[in-house]
Amino acid sequence: MPQARNLSRARPTQTASEAFTRSEELRGRVAVVTGVGRRRGIGSAVCRALAARGADVALSYWKAYDREMPWDPDEDEPRRLVEELKGAGVRAEAVELDLSLPESAEGLLDAATERLGTPSILVNAAAHSTHDGYRGLDAGTLDAHYAVNVRAMALLSVLFARRYPGGAGGRIVNFSSGQSLGPMEEELAYGMTKGAIEAFTRSLAAGVGHKGITVNAVNPGPTDTGWMAEDLKRKLLPKFPSGRIGQPEDAARLVAFLAGEEAAWITGQTLHSEGGFVRG
Repeated sequence: MPQARNLSRARPTQTASEAFTRSEELRGRVAVVTGVGRRRGIGSAVCRALAARGADVALSYWKAYDREMPWDPDEDEPRRLVEELKGAGVRAEAVELDLSLPESAEGLLDAATERLGTPSILVNAAAHSTHDGYRGLDAGTLDAHYAVNVRAMALLSVLFARRYPGGAGGRIVNFSSGQSLGPMEEELAYGMTKGAIEAFTRSLAAGVGHKGITVNAVNPGPTDTGWMAEDLKRKLLPKFPSGRIGQPEDAARLVAFLAGEEAAWITGQTLHSEGGFVRG
């Protein structure tokens, strides 16, 4: 399911120092994280998790997309997030750009390098998502999903790999959505493009491993980033054996683990971190 539709009120957000165990594991590393437009989004949680481990963070956002969606665009984010990350003791920069444009991948990496240094961690969390189904799917919908979910993700990944100087510690983490585990009949373009991410992840991992880069994808399952209406929450809750719905911090902790040294032997994988979510 998509990670970001704000149809209900979100609970208060913890800061980087409160939600995640702090360490210095990633101190001196620069991370680029895309899709960081809303405070309760997965992208924002990823930034906090990486900062809690000491990484400097360059984040990208695109408010024009948020304003068109049926959720609160959270206009003061990511300025507040940047200040929060700096307060946690790391450097942080925000870059607003439209990832649907082919030149944006190079522009983002250029900006991150100029402001913070050469990135060694890339997290592709940005996503374009609308409902379609077989009655509504058309060329424009396909193109819009492809431009962000596939092309931008792929261009950022290969440019990151080309620029990475080599040596242990290179990390690329992409986001899948569990479409390989079950159908998404009302989100055909979204499910199809997210499925491409899993295939790309496996192949890229094989091609860049010699440079010291691991490439993995995370499927966070249904995650309450503020988009879930109360009736949907009631319907989903019994499908989680733990008795709660996934939170952005759950996915962010996995990303932070994959960015660290303990995950150096994990690559080419899609990790289904869904809390045991039962489909059907």
